[in-house]
Amino acid sequence: MLIKKEATENNYEAILDIWEKSAKETHHFLSKEDFDFYKEVIPQHLDSVDLLLWYDEGNLIGFSGISDTELVMLFLDPDFIGKRYGSRILHWLMENKGINQIDVNTQNENAKNFYLKHGFEVSTEDEIDGFGKPYPITHLVKK
Repeated sequence: MLIKKEATENNYEAILDIWEKSAKETHHFLSKEDFDFYKEVIPQHLDSVDLLLWYDEGNLIGFSGISDTELVMLFLDPDFIGKRYGSRILHWLMENKGINQIDVNTQNENAKNFYLKHGFEVSTEDEIDGFGKPYPITHLVKK
């Protein structure tokens, strides 16, 4: 059974650990320098989103972060990717938190296709990310 818990600053180390493992599996397009940059930047932004930790049978599956109606972060431990946890989490967030916007790295085709499969549509695209890095971002909206 999927269980959610509000994250606190005490959980930031576990969150960063999941982010690092997940990004290594899904963000092959990042240079080593940029991977290290994001690893330093992410903890600075955790206080600005509503963070939830997701568990199943006592195992930490992943985390999500939202701001208003935008899903800002959804990262799963790679051991749990492809087992429908992402779909279950996304559905809960859409139904209970009104999520209707998501930004995704365009080069992360699996993530982009995941959100498109769940009814999101491409709104706009940017050639660089919010930090001015050369990683295109696709802005998705749920109609």
